[in-house]
Amino acid sequence: MPERTAGFVTGGTWCVDRNKLLEFWPAEDGIAQILASEGRGGGSGCNFAVDIRKLDPGVPVATIGLVGDDEDGRFLLAEADAHGIERRALAVTAAAPTQYTEAYGSLKSGRRTHFYFPGTAALLAPDHFAGLETLGGQFFHLGLPGVHPLMDSPCGEDANGWVAVLRQAQAAGFRTSLELVSTGAERIAALGRPCLPYLDYLIVNDVEIGSLAGVTTAGESGTDAEAVERAICTVAGLSPLELVAAHFPAGAVAATKEGTLIRLPSIAVPSDEIVAANGAGDAFAAGTLYGVHQGWDVGAALRLGHAAAAASLRGLSTTGAVGTWRECLALARRWGARMPG
Repeated sequence: MPERTAGFVTGGTWCVDRNKLLEFWPAEDGIAQILASEGRGGGSGCNFAVDIRKLDPGVPVATIGLVGDDEDGRFLLAEADAHGIERRALAVTAAAPTQYTEAYGSLKSGRRTHFYFPGTAALLAPDHFAGLETLGGQFFHLGLPGVHPLMDSPCGEDANGWVAVLRQAQAAGFRTSLELVSTGAERIAALGRPCLPYLDYLIVNDVEIGSLAGVTTAGESGTDAEAVERAICTVAGLSPLELVAAHFPAGAVAATKEGTLIRLPSIAVPSDEIVAANGAGDAFAAGTLYGVHQGWDVGAALRLGHAAAAASLRGLSTTGAVGTWRECLALARRWGARMPG
């Protein structure tokens, strides 16, 4: 197996997020005031890459994706350059406009709602990852199944393009991780389960882990932490992942390949510090995998995951409020952990 250098490669979704903060989410035919608006890069390939560079500017990050030959595409290329992300494999096409997302956050509920225009997402295919092995880095972070129809489709003998790319990444010596999106339980399971044998790490939210495991983990009353544990154990039993973790507002649960189960409360972010939850999951994954990359024990890596997610809640965009890993941990120490119950 090839010897890999330090760092990360992200692959998959690059889009423009048109973020808006609302007073509250209105009913159909209703009206709500927009309190703030901001355009930034978004999608798993962008968010994870930017978060890692913000946590530690000394860690090399490269990316693979597809943007349009338009104003939005040039904006995303400039975002990659501004954060020092190696983008020679971030391809540009004139065949479709750049993917974008209208991302709405509710100040009242803290919840988020997304509407996306696929654009270039519909054209991303396994062929775009042909040069993956030429990029430096130890970790390959891929997403998002359910958003890219060509990647979602069967690829040769593989169940879908995600499996084909993850298989390629492991053959090139990468340690692999996959980011999901909440597209519905059946679709998450259909696309995600075939990927499990080709993953080393899986860091998702409570709904997504439940979808993979066939376990209901969240309802009107919130997240059932015991159900999350059952789902984690079920998924860990399907494939020998190095780490499988699920995060939710109150905390996180993780299981290691050795069978250790870890439960950690999230950070007690003051309500007046919370702007939007958009990007908190990306920040949790980036913080956790950064810790693993640095050789930290799993508990310490998960604590940084919580700290990075807490920091991200202060901003309207997915990555704007994330600081260095030291700054995130200092913020978490100041605010403390959530109390059980």
